[in-house]
Amino acid sequence: MGDAWRLAVGTLTALPVAPPRQVTRDTARGAMLLAPLAVLPLGALVAAVLWLGGLADLPPLAVAFVAVGALAAGTRALHWDGLSDVADGLTASYDRERSLAVMKTGTSGPAGVVATVVVAGVQAAALTAYVGSAHLAVLAGALVCLSRCALWITCCTRVPAARPDGLGSTYTRTVPLPLAALGGMLLSVTGGLAVVALVRRTTRRFGGVTGDVFGAAIELALATTLLTWAWL
Repeated sequence: MGDAWRLAVGTLTALPVAPPRQVTRDTARGAMLLAPLAVLPLGALVAAVLWLGGLADLPPLAVAFVAVGALAAGTRALHWDGLSDVADGLTASYDRERSLAVMKTGTSGPAGVVATVVVAGVQAAALTAYVGSAHLAVLAGALVCLSRCALWITCCTRVPAARPDGLGSTYTRTVPLPLAALGGMLLSVTGGLAVVALVRRTTRRFGGVTGDVFGAAIELALATTLLTWAWL
């Protein structure tokens, strides 16, 4: 459990923690299941920004963008990089190897830039509904944590890795299907469906998922769940 916790916190946040002694598939499974708890400090950070920004009577959209930026800083913007790479890979070519090569370069192309702008914009626009109210700010922080349940879906035992090496080979096919289904429900169903759609699309195009898909799934899940609860 200790190694899984350190792996989850060290991978999903910018918080300084000791590295795990070893990373096995059991450790990886534990880290993925602990992901929502590992980002509790980030959820609290978002809640604080939204609440304090409202108390200061700042423009809600400005407060929301600061919250999105603070959350990105708290994750080293790792998930945004994944979203950008996936968008570029999906639009680069219909050839699997070419798409994977584009994703591996780490540079952002036009599709990647547009994807990050659109998803960040949706997150910020949705977050305006949570500004100024203590209980709504706490709800937004909780949704940040629950968005990490997207990893339960991307790492489901039914989902293959796109590459035999790299992040996917350790983390994929580690989370049992019932827990992946639970993750979908915790994502307010709409978020779960969005992640499932992403996984199906990337599996067909790339032959499986990669670490970039993990990041893209988190940001997509967060945007969808924030928008769903803002509407509700």
